[in-house]
Amino acid sequence: MRSIWNGAISFGLVSIPIKLVNATESHSISFRQIHVEDGGRIRYRKVCEVEDREVRGDEIGKAYEGADGAMIPITDDDLASLPLPTAKTIEIVAFVPGDRIDPLQMDTAYYLSANGVPAAKPYTLLREALKRSQKVAIAKFALRGRERLGMLRVVDDVIAMHGLLWPDEIRDTEGVAPDASVTVRDQELDLADALMATLGEVDLADLHDDYREAVEELIAAKASGEEAPHAPAPSGGGKVLDLMAALEKSVREAKESRGEEVAEGTEGTEEVGEGGEGEVKSLRERRTASKAAPRATSRATSRATPKAEAGKKSTSTAKKAATKKTAAARKSTGTAKKTTSKASTAKTTATTSKASTAKKTAAKKTAARKRSA
Repeated sequence: MRSIWNGAISFGLVSIPIKLVNATESHSISFRQIHVEDGGRIRYRKVCEVEDREVRGDEIGKAYEGADGAMIPITDDDLASLPLPTAKTIEIVAFVPGDRIDPLQMDTAYYLSANGVPAAKPYTLLREALKRSQKVAIAKFALRGRERLGMLRVVDDVIAMHGLLWPDEIRDTEGVAPDASVTVRDQELDLADALMATLGEVDLADLHDDYREAVEELIAAKASGEEAPHAPAPSGGGKVLDLMAALEKSVREAKESRGEEVAEGTEGTEEVGEGGEGEVKSLRERRTASKAAPRATSRATSRATPKAEAGKKSTSTAKKAATKKTAAARKSTGTAKKTTSKASTAKTTATTSKASTAKKTAAKKTAARKRSA
């Protein structure tokens, strides 16, 4: 990797020669400006206002514009000779816990590479000291015409430096938060917690730039004369007014995407048209509001409810008792019928048996008479 700055780390009386290397790179797709009518390139030309002609890069220098519009020339030699200890040095000023650094201050990241064999030992010493202390180093350095603040930490076996914004470069948060007073209910927080737990963690290495890929596909399609891909038509929904339903739906979809079972019966999201407005309410609140009578009626109803429930319970108990009695009566009737049927069957059997016996006896007597004759 090509270094963009050479200098040294000042660690007390220890000086570590280093090279500064960009730790990040941009994969953004850049576009050129063209004349829409004929596709010609649009270029910016640097023109001297005094001579009214285009000038080359080696003819261009720096100047500070004063309050009266006068230009005060500043050369690279002027900047290099500034009486600053950080002109060519990353000067460590303190060591602090990493959580003391506000992420809002984070800026461009760099890798610090040991510049030469003699730098290897002090470089390793600082790296191991940072590891063992579990702290980060706060440093000052000058780069690209200004003094900057930096944070040194260990990444793998390399010392990395994050450029930090100065504290006075962080804007105040006043006026950014919602003006309206909003109360968040415990049920909503519970659903938000459930959604966070369902989404879980992610390996940042698995994430990628979908927008860049879509632009590359668009360019490839246009270059080959094919039809450019189009985004799907919007679903025509309106503003989501039900926060609880939206949270429930989010939890359900997150679980489905992970292949988890989802309980059925989750209520959906209610919407209105594009121009509609309304406050966020849960379905329970809205339905209660639409069905409820005035407060007095509601209170009376709520007071009468226990009695009504008691009456329902007693009626239900009576019905159950009556059902049991009816079942018992039916059972006894069925038993009686079975007994009667058995008795009738017995009588019929007895009668048939007697008749059969009588017939047999008569037949025997007749046969005896015939023999004696």
